[in-house]
Amino acid sequence: VLITPTPFAAVDQRPLEMLSALGVDCLVNPFGAKPTEEQMLDLVNDVDAIIAGTEPITDRVMANAPRLRLISRLGVGLDSVDLDAARRRSIAVSYTPAAPVPAVAEMTIGIMLVLLRSLHVSNARMHDGEWCWIIGRRISEVTIGVVGVGPIGTMVLRYLSALGVSDVLLHDVNPDPCLADNVPGLAFEWVTLDRLLAESDVVTLHLPLTESTKNLVGFDELMSMKDDAVIINTSRGGILNEDNLYEVLARGHLSGAGIDVFEHEPYDGPLATVERCLLTSHMASASVGCRVQMEIEATEEVIRLLTDQPLQGLVPESVFPSRRAEGR
Repeated sequence: VLITPTPFAAVDQRPLEMLSALGVDCLVNPFGAKPTEEQMLDLVNDVDAIIAGTEPITDRVMANAPRLRLISRLGVGLDSVDLDAARRRSIAVSYTPAAPVPAVAEMTIGIMLVLLRSLHVSNARMHDGEWCWIIGRRISEVTIGVVGVGPIGTMVLRYLSALGVSDVLLHDVNPDPCLADNVPGLAFEWVTLDRLLAESDVVTLHLPLTESTKNLVGFDELMSMKDDAVIINTSRGGILNEDNLYEVLARGHLSGAGIDVFEHEPYDGPLATVERCLLTSHMASASVGCRVQMEIEATEEVIRLLTDQPLQGLVPESVFPSRRAEGR
């Protein structure tokens, strides 16, 4: 079994202990960072399963892994895995979509609070010796737009309801008709993306990265937002165009942005020079409980494979690009 996420089992050794008890030989990522495609080619030759992070698992990588039977993805994002290639090669793909939900939703709320009160700006200036006093806005006094209302977006809405937020705009290609039952007491309205961007004070993105969401929010979309609005991306890099965001911020438009995910990671682009842009290193799911749960669930799926038990975390057919194109 190849284990690529790093760190892995750093907080809780149970995943490695579970594999060891079964007599499984484990190859742990030797690079200390996300492997490149070329590095993956050298790692996969003799493995039956991969406990995978966000490294590229392309058709080329799979072609170099004749024994590979399972890709057990640690987390929810699947843009790094060529799902259709896996199907053609009869390689199962599973994931852990529920585990990261509370941590990502909590961090999203935290970023909202930081941006609305400019805490990141005050902190930076205080560290530079400047007494910095900024008047901000309360979360219950603004209009919040949520783009993508899946499990994480729904959890964000529950937290917003608890914080007394009463003005919420939602956009999703498949609006949930049962959302009012899942988030009781929250007033919300389903709207077009254009209207959501134009009317929201806070925009938060919770979408998978697909062909249809790539660069979904670019220059024109950002410029259509309120001058003092903020935008948050804790979903996937590439949905929000980072170069366009920098250009918009450099013009003085938007009062802030909170970005946890980037098209190319580690990120070393110009947003790091913008004081009112809060940057974090793809860590929204990195709470102790959620991380351990993801690692254990991904490991349990590998054990099911190796002990001929039914897999429980298989990616649904509707997520595969070929099935989306067919409208299934």
